[in-house]
Amino acid sequence: MAGETSCNGENGCASASWRAAPGKTPFLIGVAGGTASGKSTVCKKIMEKLGQVDMDHTERQVVCVSQDSFYRELTNAEKLKADKGLFNFDHPDAFNNELILSTLQDILLGKKCEIPVYDYRRNSICPNQVTVIYPADVVLFEGILVFYFPKIRDLFHMKLFVDTDSDTRLARRVPRDIIERGRDLEQVLNQYMNFVKPAFEEFCSPTKKFADVIIPRGADNTVAIDLIVHHIWDIMKQKNQMLSGGSGDENGWGSLGSPQRTFAPSNNGTSNGPTSLTAPHRRVSEDNLNR
Repeated sequence: MAGETSCNGENGCASASWRAAPGKTPFLIGVAGGTASGKSTVCKKIMEKLGQVDMDHTERQVVCVSQDSFYRELTNAEKLKADKGLFNFDHPDAFNNELILSTLQDILLGKKCEIPVYDYRRNSICPNQVTVIYPADVVLFEGILVFYFPKIRDLFHMKLFVDTDSDTRLARRVPRDIIERGRDLEQVLNQYMNFVKPAFEEFCSPTKKFADVIIPRGADNTVAIDLIVHHIWDIMKQKNQMLSGGSGDENGWGSLGSPQRTFAPSNNGTSNGPTSLTAPHRRVSEDNLNR
């Protein structure tokens, strides 16, 4: 089946041929982390390694949705503040959280969903524009506060937190906001110091404790991404076996270990868990990641 014409290249769609069978649940992965931590890049790397990026949008088995698409519409007074860089877009109240919840619930029910398109330059939802998402085997949902609200957090089958130091995140955010979002340097720095940094410390960073997997250095941590990709691939394989009458679990996407896994270099060369994998110049440890 062809995808809707409103699909875009960043999020993509999955064709009806890959829709979850009746009673089956797509595997939903939450990807959290601070501003410019590399969340979307990690998602892109995962899709690349799964061979999804170069596929036609209507044939993808893995799709990505951004929390930024669910910024709420601002009041006139809030728009004036936003134009001056005085509105806090990193606060939980900046998002339409009821729409996020209902959309993710529909995704898990195997329904076709329409995702709003957000215009960063206008600080507003684009009228009459949506990204259509068809049911897929795996759905990545990324954003700074995807683990903040318990009802939303509890929907994810796997939770990843991209952990990048604040200096690197600021260095990435400044050129991004100036070039891509039409901000000036003074506005970007003022907004970071007054809103972004305090909001990260108050709302985003504390949610790291809910993650199943913590990925230091973001997309640069290729070993962690490879392990995650291998696990997702196993999920997809088991689901396809279920759809074709093979063996698999009742949900069709495999099982996950519950302990938190932190993929990080070891300073003393020892493992942080029962199993360790060594790569050049780094040691990566993990606890019972199903492969």
